Amino acid sequence: MTRLRVIDLETTGTEPPAEIIEFGRVDVVIGAQGAAIEPPQSWLYRPLRGIPPETMAVHHITEADFGPNTPVCTPDQLHAAVWSGPAPAALVAHSCAFERQFITEATTGAIPWICTYKVALHVWPEAPRHSNQVLRYWRGLTLDNALAMPPHRAGPDAWVTAHLVAELARFASFDQMVAWTREPRPMPLLTFGKHRGQPWAQVPSDYLQWMIGQADMGGDTAWHGRQELIRRAESNR
Repeated sequence: MTRLRVIDLETTGTEPPAEIIEFGRVDVVIGAQGAAIEPPQSWLYRPLRGIPPETMAVHHITEADFGPNTPVCTPDQLHAAVWSGPAPAALVAHSCAFERQFITEATTGAIPWICTYKVALHVWPEAPRHSNQVLRYWRGLTLDNALAMPPHRAGPDAWVTAHLVAELARFASFDQMVAWTREPRPMPLLTFGKHRGQPWAQVPSDYLQWMIGQADMGGDTAWHGRQELIRRAESNR
């Protein structure tokens, strides 16, 4: 059996030094007979610097939700939230680059992550979109709304992602999901500029050279540009 620990965070902003204000998790145990999904857990944490109104508008967590005994998310609190209970083989999140800004290797050590967003791009490239909620309905997952709602809360979002990773595990192995997570996301087409929508093989080499030289170019896009130039160089040998 393989235990995966699905994690979802609600925070006061999109990147540190924003603070974690809610931590949700769901364990998924995958065995020969399929996946068993354990009940969700979630914890609130009191921010030290308040919550901007534009962030409240996303998750609807306000200062009124914190009691006098609500803890701050210290490193010890975060470690306990990640590691309490049976040890998982991997941590899972949808677009886990976000969670990994806040849950660093200082907390996780060398445990691998699985990004259900990247894995879904490989397994279901034909999906209309690859957010966890779109995939939930596109795959026809029947979830208890008492646990799956509302969106943008840590427990419900972790519950949805747990069902997604259980579904993905039907089509990809643990090792494959970990490997895909470590790679840039698949991009079959260029997504910007005058060659937008073209397959990489059709983008002119001089444009690729220009593109990868831009300091503000996204890492995934630059990687695909470099890989296409390498492919062309090897094919010309």
